[in-house]
Amino acid sequence: MNEVFHEARHGAHAADSADYEWAEEHAETEHYFQEHPLPSRRSTRVSKRVRRRRRTVIFLIVLALFAVVVFFVVQTIKPMLGGFTPADYPGPGTGTVQVVVPDGSSARSVATELRSDDVVASEQSFLDALAAANGTGSLQPGSFAMKKQMKASDAVAVLLAGDLSKVHYAAVAQNLRLGETLDVLAKGTGIPKGDFEKLASDPAAFGLPAAAKNLEGYLSPGEYRFPIELDAKGILKEMVAATQKNLAAAGVSDPAQQYKVLTIASIIEFEGNAANYAEISGAIENRINNPNGETHGYLQSDATVAYGLGIKSYNLSQAQKDDKANLYNTYAHPGLPVGPIGSPGGAAIEAAAHPQSNPYYFWVTVNLKTGETLYAATYAEHLQNVAKYTAWCAANPGECK
Repeated sequence: MNEVFHEARHGAHAADSADYEWAEEHAETEHYFQEHPLPSRRSTRVSKRVRRRRRTVIFLIVLALFAVVVFFVVQTIKPMLGGFTPADYPGPGTGTVQVVVPDGSSARSVATELRSDDVVASEQSFLDALAAANGTGSLQPGSFAMKKQMKASDAVAVLLAGDLSKVHYAAVAQNLRLGETLDVLAKGTGIPKGDFEKLASDPAAFGLPAAAKNLEGYLSPGEYRFPIELDAKGILKEMVAATQKNLAAAGVSDPAQQYKVLTIASIIEFEGNAANYAEISGAIENRINNPNGETHGYLQSDATVAYGLGIKSYNLSQAQKDDKANLYNTYAHPGLPVGPIGSPGGAAIEAAAHPQSNPYYFWVTVNLKTGETLYAATYAEHLQNVAKYTAWCAANPGECK
């Protein structure tokens, strides 16, 4: 019985011992999990959101830095590209070059050919002009007579004209007088010059002011492709409209003011070139608006005197300068002449409408080949510049006629 009791006690002790060991292990396990708790689902979601936000912020910073770099690169190379404006010739061009457009040619291949032949200044200027004329898909194969160094829009007009037998072509250059312009129109259209002359002597029929004695000043220079069915009056109306458009672009709407601007602009074109239109315009304003100045309100333009005499010359005699019978003689009559001495283009009209403010009263072109012009505020300074012109003429026989 003692053995049974002893064994029972031993079994109970063993059980107690096992229970103790299990409790100890369980306590250690609980302690482990208390010291190292597993992350909750909520904390995991918060952590992911934080990481995403960090990645988004980093991406935005990188994107901003990239944009800044691109901006500065563009600003650096922009001047090299001429402000992204493709090069273009002012036109109307010179000489003759035959351009062949093969069947199936793309606009780009035609642009390349034109640039290669020096018809246009750049491929892009031609492509831009073609797009502006809605002609990208309208190029037709054929052989076209063109000029070197044409304005891109003029080159486009030639190529899109297609059958040239359906238009009258007339290239009216700058610095042409009325009679010379009518000669060009008659030759280009086959319409008798007399028809144009009769119409040109009736400016009222074109809605022009009473001061206008004819269409001198109103027939805008440029290259024209008149529809073959257009008559003489329709042709002249189109040219007058081009001049009125230039006047409107310069902000000149009053008819009397338009006549004055055209008169000044025509003198500017004969006296200088586009590089110095504004300076000459300012000097003209100084002269005609200051009768008490050294020039006493006299314009003293050789070009106006020559126009009144019906000649073209840089060399005038003193008798010609003293001739008061010549109403275009600005040596003998103060202020502007009685009207334009040619039909000016848009650039000269803009300069006449907005003269440059300067102290000059005198100007002289000292190199007739380059158009270099010198200015002076006093007659003494002007004489020094005239001496340079005289020296240039001596070094270039036959140029100063």
